[in-house]
Amino acid sequence: MTVKIAATLPDALTSLAAIGEETRLRVYALLAEAELAVNELVAILGQSQPRVSRHLKLLLEAGLVERHREGAWAFFHVAEKGPAAALAQAILGELAGDDPVLAGDRARLAEVRAARAAQAQKYFADHAPSWNETRRLHAPEAEVEAAILAAALEKTPHWGRLLDIGCGAGRTLELLAPRAETAIGVDLSPAMLGVARSQMEKAGLRNVQLRQGDIYALPVDGSSIDLAVMHQVLHYLDNPARALREAARALAPGGRLIVVDFAPHRCEILRERHEHRRLGFSAEEVAEYLRQSRLELLLHRDMAPGGDYAEEKLTVSLWLARDVRGVGIEKSKA
Repeated sequence: MTVKIAATLPDALTSLAAIGEETRLRVYALLAEAELAVNELVAILGQSQPRVSRHLKLLLEAGLVERHREGAWAFFHVAEKGPAAALAQAILGELAGDDPVLAGDRARLAEVRAARAAQAQKYFADHAPSWNETRRLHAPEAEVEAAILAAALEKTPHWGRLLDIGCGAGRTLELLAPRAETAIGVDLSPAMLGVARSQMEKAGLRNVQLRQGDIYALPVDGSSIDLAVMHQVLHYLDNPARALREAARALAPGGRLIVVDFAPHRCEILRERHEHRRLGFSAEEVAEYLRQSRLELLLHRDMAPGGDYAEEKLTVSLWLARDVRGVGIEKSKA
């Protein structure tokens, strides 16, 4: 079978030299299946950490894999773009699916995934009481998620690059990543990223990259994101306006930002028990933050809780805004 790849001779030689060794090909095949840390690759391959690290260095230098850090750990995944990466992916696609060496690697990868899932389950069990307490205070999650999806689909059914800012356990990524070419989840907590990684694998989402990062200095290039989401994040922050400016920096021309948070309330228990710094935001306050970030507000929606005790619960607000570079601002209709 002939595979046509738009690679120059140097690109092809670099790619072939990097992947043309047994361990490196096995590493590449594993990283095509899942995002992995060095110690996880060591366990799967049964080789020393210095040896595995050396192979990873060569794959990095060839542009075949990418790395990002989470505290003291580094995670690796296959590079998505570039002629060298395209050639390596084509080679991987031609490998026999029943090769005994690769099959053994996949079996040990399944064990690593099972260990991750067990850790995630323990984390959920430890934190579920506090999460459930917060959920009981506001509009149903299903209604909020439906509103997020509707706002995300307002322009197009698919996106190139999706960014979930403060991704937590990854629920918003599960909701939206299937419609994106590439999805990136950013969170400051390595523990939460570990939970999210397990959830992404359980959902079979291979287009998701998880990165540890500061919400005020997102680990993404400027003008690179088609759709960004900040779901229940602003109320934890000491400077919400700054966080929205940073989100705006990441948006590509015409890119969109969805912000979801509580409307103003007096539920002090969230500040006392759950570290909320702000007790909600008014529609006008967030609209002004977005204006200062040079974003155009397209939609504001409130979701009030129902039931007999609605007056004691919290309203969830959603804002949809867009970067107006290269986009004609629509005139308001009377």
